[in-house]
Amino acid sequence: MSDKVFNIPVFDVVVVGGGPAGATAAERLASQGVSVALLDKAGRIKPCGGAIPPRLLRDFDIAPDLLVARIASAEMVAPSKKRVSMPIDDGYVGMVDREHFDEWLRQRAARAGAHRLTGHFIAIDRLGDKTMVRYHPGRDVEAPRKGDGQRLCAKLVIGADGACSAVARQEIPGAHKVSFVFAYHEIIRAKALRSEAAYDSTRCDVYYQGGISPDFYGWIFPHGETASIGTGSAIKGYRLRPAVERLKQAAGLSAAETIRKEGAPIPLKPLKKWDNGRDVILTGDAAGVVAPASGEGIYYAMASAVMVAEAASRFLATGDAKALASARKTFMRAHGRVFWILGMMQWFWYRSDAQRERFVAICRDKDVQRLTWEAYMNKTLVRARPAAHMKIFFKDLAHLFRLVSP
Repeated sequence: MSDKVFNIPVFDVVVVGGGPAGATAAERLASQGVSVALLDKAGRIKPCGGAIPPRLLRDFDIAPDLLVARIASAEMVAPSKKRVSMPIDDGYVGMVDREHFDEWLRQRAARAGAHRLTGHFIAIDRLGDKTMVRYHPGRDVEAPRKGDGQRLCAKLVIGADGACSAVARQEIPGAHKVSFVFAYHEIIRAKALRSEAAYDSTRCDVYYQGGISPDFYGWIFPHGETASIGTGSAIKGYRLRPAVERLKQAAGLSAAETIRKEGAPIPLKPLKKWDNGRDVILTGDAAGVVAPASGEGIYYAMASAVMVAEAASRFLATGDAKALASARKTFMRAHGRVFWILGMMQWFWYRSDAQRERFVAICRDKDVQRLTWEAYMNKTLVRARPAAHMKIFFKDLAHLFRLVSP
């Protein structure tokens, strides 16, 4: 914090939201000597399966002891209840508990010099050439957002306040038109599950069944002594809680103790614009950077935050708001093709049980498995196996035109 204007604290940057994106942006900027306020509302845990690739630990210097599980395989469950195992060769999928993972990131940002504040964002106000962030201080998660509140003055505001970002809805044209998958999960106690339960603490189970989700999937992700079991759908009115009960029953988990329940929207694709061309930029779920088909968001949130922090540094150094637009361009160059492919995959394979059955059947192919895991763990498309890609292409065509049975 540098000074005060009209007795209001002044920062170079105010980050609204303390999830992986907001905490990462705050840490990167604070470590460069930028004065940063990190505003987060306490008591909110993002509903999330918690899966992260090994590349995330490398890229963001994450402490390995934050992993609550290392997953060695996935099992895909078709509408017919056929199961396809997908072992991970020479790698793993890491699992984190968002309650502890997010707080660790916020603490790291504070150690780098970010000033942590607890409260609810209300609005962005402008007083002449000054940008003000108005918020309600306090830890009450149900605190009202109306009233005067308190203010922070900033040169730049980073909106990292989730899928239904209040910052985005106020400042970014078209943000209110974003489509969502509505996700719901329950954290269950997995340590003492019955032996007959279809559960393995080193395996992720993914259910592609219309009775669990008509347009997405259901999941059972181990978290060590607990597990995340959930589903999602973009269909308004679809009852997610009964769907999770059906999933628990199918997996033999109905008797498991439920520790907590959480729900939230997941954006389906990146916003076309992340900044307002003046003094606001988005990152993470607020910018829509969640992978279609899989719903994976932690890695992409943190990757986008680094790009936003770089754009913010250029903006602060030059005063040129055009620098803000570079964040989205850089992200889409790195990940746009993957997002497009996954979006097409979700649109085609998730739309009926017949298609889902064929999708799971394709996952039996060893080349599909190898390329899928390599792409997931390294967050890049694998281009070094042209023969394997050609084989998968013709196999996809065979399923597309129903030349083979699932």
